[in-house]
Amino acid sequence: MKSILDDPAISGRYLFPQDRTVADPFIVKSDAAELACYRKILDTEALTIIHFHGNGEAVADHVPFMADVFADMGLNSLFVEYREYGESTGEAKLVAMLGDGEAAMTAADVSPETAIVFGRSIGSLYAIELAHRQPNIAGLIIESGIADPSERFLTYADLESAGFDEAAVKTEVKRYFNHKKKLSGYTHPLLTLHTENDGLIDISHAERSHKWAGSRQKRLVRFPRGNHNTIFRANVSEYLDALKKFVESIRP
Repeated sequence: MKSILDDPAISGRYLFPQDRTVADPFIVKSDAAELACYRKILDTEALTIIHFHGNGEAVADHVPFMADVFADMGLNSLFVEYREYGESTGEAKLVAMLGDGEAAMTAADVSPETAIVFGRSIGSLYAIELAHRQPNIAGLIIESGIADPSERFLTYADLESAGFDEAAVKTEVKRYFNHKKKLSGYTHPLLTLHTENDGLIDISHAERSHKWAGSRQKRLVRFPRGNHNTIFRANVSEYLDALKKFVESIRP
């Protein structure tokens, strides 16, 4: 799967591999790469959160803290590391990594019906992709997510050096990251979380994703405090309450 979106002029301007690592990683093989993920199991019969982080983050930034938060809700967790991040091998490329979430889900033996897929920031690309590939997942959570990736890629891309034009980028985004199409086919529960003061990804992205989703059980939570990187700590009580209500609404 080759795409101009994987060229350094685009992927290299939007993916920023971090070297922070986790102890005793859960290794997932995806194509020629090995992903240093993290897994926490409470109960093999429980729901599992499959988490995708932001582009300037690493799995190590979310564990054990968020894994403990999920555990307090009675959830197992699987934090998917990106290629070239942490101890993962391979190269961080936008399109090439699209199947990594499904590879991690399979390696961890998580069935779609017991999976809650969670994507934060750029992680929303991979969460939406996994929900598209596995439409029978129990639920989807998009936090500070991206509705139209072309708006983000074009902001940072160095198209001139690579000889690409905006039209070509938009065509490739529509080919691989058509969130309107993917979300319209998603009919299971959806929770969208976004702060009204997100200076990186405007809340209009959350509004579009929420509108596009084919789910009849969907909720958009708008937080009045915090920004893109402080959404959780600025709204801890309300954030956790939204998560708990969502989990309880779909728990078997």
